[in-house]
Amino acid sequence: MSSVILSVVNGERVQEPVRTAPSTNPSDTADVVGTIGVAGPDVFVKAARAAKDAQAGWAALPAPQRGQVIAHVGRLMTANKERLAALVTREIGKPLAEALGEVQEIIDTCDFFIGEGRRLYGQTVPSEMPDKQLFTFRRPVGAVAVISAGNFPVAVPSWYIVPALLCGNTVVWKPAEYSAVVSEAFYEIFAHSGVPAGVFNLVYADGPDTFAGLEQSLQAGLIDKVGFTGSSEVGTRIGELCGRHLQTPCLELGGKNPMVITEDAELDLAVEGALFSGFGTAGQRCTSLGTVIVHESVHDEFVSRFAEAVREAAMGDPTQDVLFGPLLDEKFAAGFEKSLGWIGAHHAVIGSTGRVGADNPREGFVGDPAKGLFYHPVIVDKVQPDDELFLNETFGPIVGITTYRTLDEAIALGNKSGYGLSSSIYTTDPNKAFRFAQGISAGMVSVNNSTSGAEAHLPFGGNGKSGNGSRQSGVWVLDQFTRWQSMNWDYSGKLQKAQMDTVEVEADEDFRLP
Repeated sequence: MSSVILSVVNGERVQEPVRTAPSTNPSDTADVVGTIGVAGPDVFVKAARAAKDAQAGWAALPAPQRGQVIAHVGRLMTANKERLAALVTREIGKPLAEALGEVQEIIDTCDFFIGEGRRLYGQTVPSEMPDKQLFTFRRPVGAVAVISAGNFPVAVPSWYIVPALLCGNTVVWKPAEYSAVVSEAFYEIFAHSGVPAGVFNLVYADGPDTFAGLEQSLQAGLIDKVGFTGSSEVGTRIGELCGRHLQTPCLELGGKNPMVITEDAELDLAVEGALFSGFGTAGQRCTSLGTVIVHESVHDEFVSRFAEAVREAAMGDPTQDVLFGPLLDEKFAAGFEKSLGWIGAHHAVIGSTGRVGADNPREGFVGDPAKGLFYHPVIVDKVQPDDELFLNETFGPIVGITTYRTLDEAIALGNKSGYGLSSSIYTTDPNKAFRFAQGISAGMVSVNNSTSGAEAHLPFGGNGKSGNGSRQSGVWVLDQFTRWQSMNWDYSGKLQKAQMDTVEVEADEDFRLP
């Protein structure tokens, strides 16, 4: 793409960006996917004002008709699935099979929410007084700011944007700079699906200018809800900012996700799950496996099988049949280098570490490693509970391993990092599965399955450092994008005072059976 990609406010492109920046292919950094016109804080504020001005008109469109717009989005996503997935692969280096699955997740989300346009139910509630009715209604929150990461550049934004629009809200979306080209394609599909100008606005900006624009928009009363997917550090700052304006944001943050492998687990299945959890998407999911907590009696056998699976896993060119490709961007490569620095003398490192290249090769690599940001998958055994590697999110292809003796010990280890997004247990004992689910702090638990993987109708989200308890997907996300309103309607023709004018029903409390 030769032209500069610009922000969109009220249906119009915003000219004269503060700077331009290239978005490059991480599997071939010489390949410039597109050039982005980066906006300043003022553009974010303009977008927020446009969203605020458009919100009442959008909310006035009946919810079933808003559902029709979501149906159009789903159909256009289906028609453009292969094109959009190929762009995801090119811009962020996600293997094509996963990219296709990501686009399918948008389609699934649209399919689910089409019907919710006819099911934004309230309730009719009986009153304690005669000739009076009580009602509840879901009302849209208003103008919503969505700030998303680029590791799932189209699926995760759809979790916010689809239900937000369906519920009658308007949107300002700030995607990641390193996935801006695919974000542009995502936006264009919505724009061609019947979403009016001003209802969905797109802002390309860096982190500091986004924060400044959000702060100004909140101060001006232009933003009513914030949805953020990203690091726990940035999420904390956004939570503090929203709290000053008496708002509760929807925060989906990082994870240090544990996988417990019990003494009765099917080890081949556990290895398969650990391989996909730890190294799919090059470990760059919020739900990626952080630490394997394996029973000491099966530790050696598991490690042997896991190491073999990792050695044989295909990595490299994401357009080919590989488990994983490059890191997303240079900044993530730098962050992963920091994580590798946490490996200490007491650890047992299995496999090579660092960037793949001629001087640090990987057998069976698919393609040319010199072209991109490719890093060796690393297993680190003998991780201890106080290690930086145990406590912190690594966001790259590295998995730690530690052991346990009792299930209570395993649960405590799984909770120790303070994150609480996803978790997994491999066991053939239902008792262990339920005990683990009851004790683990994670918002999501898998039994004999990966720590990664979401479905459009199941709540997604975490606790602790992984989020503020908000949930995405399914009917649960409606609570993020609607406010409950209660109404009482008294048609008695007189003032009836609650708790004061109610009829007392008497009983003979001295009655006893003969």
